[in-house]
Amino acid sequence: MATAHKDVCGTLEGKATRFGYSDGLLILGRTDPRVFVLDADLAKSTTSDRFKKEFPDRFIDCGIAEADMVGIAGGLSLMGKVPFTSTYGTFMVDRALDQIRVTVAYGELNVKIVGAHGGISVGPDGATHQALEDLGTMRMLPHMIVINPCDVNEARKATLAVAAMQGPAFIRLGRESVPILTDDTTPFEIGKGITFEDGDDVTIAATGYMVYEALLAHEELKKQGIHARVLDIHTIKPIDRELLLQAAHETSAVVTAEEHQVMGGFGSAVAEVLVQDCPVPMEFVGIKDRFGESGTPDELLTAFGCRHTDIEAAVHRVLQRKTNSVVPA
Repeated sequence: MATAHKDVCGTLEGKATRFGYSDGLLILGRTDPRVFVLDADLAKSTTSDRFKKEFPDRFIDCGIAEADMVGIAGGLSLMGKVPFTSTYGTFMVDRALDQIRVTVAYGELNVKIVGAHGGISVGPDGATHQALEDLGTMRMLPHMIVINPCDVNEARKATLAVAAMQGPAFIRLGRESVPILTDDTTPFEIGKGITFEDGDDVTIAATGYMVYEALLAHEELKKQGIHARVLDIHTIKPIDRELLLQAAHETSAVVTAEEHQVMGGFGSAVAEVLVQDCPVPMEFVGIKDRFGESGTPDELLTAFGCRHTDIEAAVHRVLQRKTNSVVPA
């Protein structure tokens, strides 16, 4: 049964997921004195400055020293604290990967890593600031939980959820406002995806901002007599194998959608699940082996093939192959 979500609007009015992060931090700050927040000279951009204003004694600005920030967070976790580290995703994952891998992941430390400004929709900041490989890099690390919220409410819930669990976790956030698709009643559980729309012809499994584009595609495909199932896979690791396998068995075709490199990203994670137990025709919507560039978010999402029209085209391609495939019983 489909889980209710807010109506899909025709504009990008809403709120950026980065504000859901600080919403969650404020709740945690008021309820859990163990929570500390560290940032790397970008607290206003990540919105962690909201935590700083209310809890200055539990906020550390580490300056432009991302590796040091992760090391400090590791030390805090060993003292029984629950540290969150945040900066742009490119700086967080790329500059501090050694410390994230060896100190946090290998040590299974209770550090929460937050990468803001993920995806091509960062806009005019260009290739150096657009995190397009972060989800793939982080999901390869043993012990690391990886979450990519679809809206501000899901980002708040993800922040609270990783604080409640023991061990390392990564949350990806966006810069631009995106439609609010969920509310307080929408369930959120680490490792459990959500069915936003039912359908028997094809499955569209999406993550992050692309859940919105998948819902737009669903509406257009319905006009064509194609009934697409839309899944919100907010947790990329551990991924919801049961939900994906059920959808693949029942629809016999899958399209994945991500604002990230296709190679090694969310689509690859889905394919790893399906190829073992239910190989079906698949198509992958996302960044195709290229770096980002400057432009408005709308221009870049279109130029890099991350629109509902790209999902619709992928659905038509996969349906052409579906009739020639045999799905395991």
